Amino acid sequence: MSSTVTSERLLQVSIWRGGDDGRLVQYEIETRENQTVLDVVTEIQRRLEPSLAYRFACRVGVCGSCAMTVNGRPRWTCRTHVKNVVEDHALTIEPLRNLPKIKDLVCDLAPFIDTFKRAGAPFSGSNTRHEKPAAVKPDSPLRVAADAALQCINCAVCYSACDVVSWNPDYIGPAGLNRAWTLVNDVRHNRREQTFKMAFGEGGCGSCHSHGNCTRHCPVELRPSESIAGLKRAAFSGLPTE
Repeated sequence: MSSTVTSERLLQVSIWRGGDDGRLVQYEIETRENQTVLDVVTEIQRRLEPSLAYRFACRVGVCGSCAMTVNGRPRWTCRTHVKNVVEDHALTIEPLRNLPKIKDLVCDLAPFIDTFKRAGAPFSGSNTRHEKPAAVKPDSPLRVAADAALQCINCAVCYSACDVVSWNPDYIGPAGLNRAWTLVNDVRHNRREQTFKMAFGEGGCGSCHSHGNCTRHCPVELRPSESIAGLKRAAFSGLPTE
C-alpha cells in the first residue's frame, strides 16, 4: 500500500508570521480525526516551524488564551474543529484583530485590558473584611441583570470582532462596557454613578452602532450588545433600581 498522502488529506494552512509588518506564510500538514485549529498550530510549531509564537493554556475551552482569527473570524482555537471551519482544504490563521501584533499569533492585550479602567469597571465595595457581606437577593431585578453578563473571561474575542473598535480607537469596546453594566447593577459597588458616567462618556456606549458582532462571536454566549443597550437606556431613565 502506498504511503503517499493524497491531496484530499492535506490541509493548506496560511499563518501570520511577524509583527504588524509581517505576512502570511504557507504550510501543509495532514488532516486528522477531530483535529482542532489549536492542534494544527501546535503541529506546525513542533514539526515545521519551531519559532512560531502563539498562546494557549487550558486547551479545553476554559481560559480563552488561544483566541485567534480563523478564516476571518475570531475564535477559541482549542474549541474549533477544523472540519467545521475549513474552506477548500485551507485555513488562514491570524492573531486577533484590533490589537497590536507582537509576534506571529501573539498580540498585545494591554489596550484591551485598559478598556476596563476606562469604563470605570474596577469594583469598589464599602464593606471591610470585618463586616458581614452585603445581602443581595439572587432573584432581584438588579442581580438578574448583572448575572446575565458576569461570565466574561476577558478573552478579547468580542473586541477583535467589533467593527467600531476597528475604526474608532477611542471606543471602549464591548467587554469593558459589559463589565460596567454588571457594576451599574451591583448594589455593593459604591461607585455606580461614576462607573455609569465613565461608561457613557467619551468613547463609551454612545459610540456603539449595535452591529451585534460582540454577541454573535462571544464563545461563552454572553450578550454584550444587550449590556450596552442597558447603559444607553439608563442615560434617559436613570440608574437601574430594585
